[in-house]
Amino acid sequence: MSARRWVATLASTALITGLSTVAANATGNPTNGAIPPVSHCGTEASGSGNNGFVDYTQLTTALQQLETSTGGTVDVEVAGYSNQGRAIHTARVGEGDKVVYVQTQIHGNEMHGTEAALELLKQWGSDSPAAKKLRKNVTVVVIPRLNVDGGELDQRQNDMTWDEVVADFPQLAGASPSWNYNSRVGGFDINRDFHPNLDYVPAAEDFPGDSADTGWYITPEAQTSRNVYRSLEQEFGTVDYFVDLHNQWSCYATDDMESMSPLSISAKFIDDPAEFGSWPKFDMDASKRANVAVYEALQKRGKSSYGKLTLYPQSTNLPGTALGSYQLRGSAAILFETSSQTQYDGMKRNGMLAKMVETGLGGLVDAVADGSVNSLDTGAYDAIPTRVTLPSDGPGV
Repeated sequence: MSARRWVATLASTALITGLSTVAANATGNPTNGAIPPVSHCGTEASGSGNNGFVDYTQLTTALQQLETSTGGTVDVEVAGYSNQGRAIHTARVGEGDKVVYVQTQIHGNEMHGTEAALELLKQWGSDSPAAKKLRKNVTVVVIPRLNVDGGELDQRQNDMTWDEVVADFPQLAGASPSWNYNSRVGGFDINRDFHPNLDYVPAAEDFPGDSADTGWYITPEAQTSRNVYRSLEQEFGTVDYFVDLHNQWSCYATDDMESMSPLSISAKFIDDPAEFGSWPKFDMDASKRANVAVYEALQKRGKSSYGKLTLYPQSTNLPGTALGSYQLRGSAAILFETSSQTQYDGMKRNGMLAKMVETGLGGLVDAVADGSVNSLDTGAYDAIPTRVTLPSDGPGV
């Protein structure tokens, strides 16, 4: 085993076993600039939270201005409402027969995707020759912020109690609260509330459930996402691509331990499609090609940190996520996990991280529009460097 590979393995093991100090002592001085296992990662928590990002009012205004400035080329509508009554918007651009459905901020404290989506909508809705050509070939539908209540509270969950769920679904009276309910904050992890059967009706015997099973559509936010998906499926037959923009912890490295990784991507969310019924449109290769389009778009940035993206762990089996449920229905699924949630790293990297998402997502849509995504090599997906977890010596992480 090479020295660097040994360092990477030890770093990952150290996080799991809590032996980061032993790892640091054992590796000594890493060669060729490799990152030491204890990398002073996670030490820049600023307490600024979501102050550097658009809030609900600012987002609503930005979308309205975008629709006006493009003369309706970017069509903004209210798709639904959160539990606290805030509007959940969609922004649609293009008239092509291939559809890309983009969802951002299903977790309230994961905001870089929203900033990137707003910038891309400006570009896609512009009068440039490139934008006009793109719009002829592809239709892009974006939910710029699904979890609008969680975004205002700067928390992962939405703002909804189990009692409110039972009030909406009386058949759940007496059932245990779903496993994704956080009683401390009074909210649900929305991204565990999805089911590949868009007509599923919550049943008491399906609770509390677990992470390896399907969800229930008990939250209005997940219901809104489903309703948008259903309408696109009715219009296009198949929702060709589904992109979910997330954030993750900031302490990850490339597997050679040479660089921090600012982004992880993935096409893998289901172990065995047959476990959840018959889903003949499930197409893992299409998902892989779509992820390769993102990867290649960022590799074109040369030796910048944008190119240091990694592969999200491939052991995931999450049918209750939007990615898993929609992938079963035939969508090529693309996960973005951008480094740093609002509680980590302060404000200094926000512009860079949003631009990175913009570059990767823009590259995917370009590849769909010109058809080049169809000729990409799925083997390139399997060759993407794996993500290595670094232990943190920072407070509050």
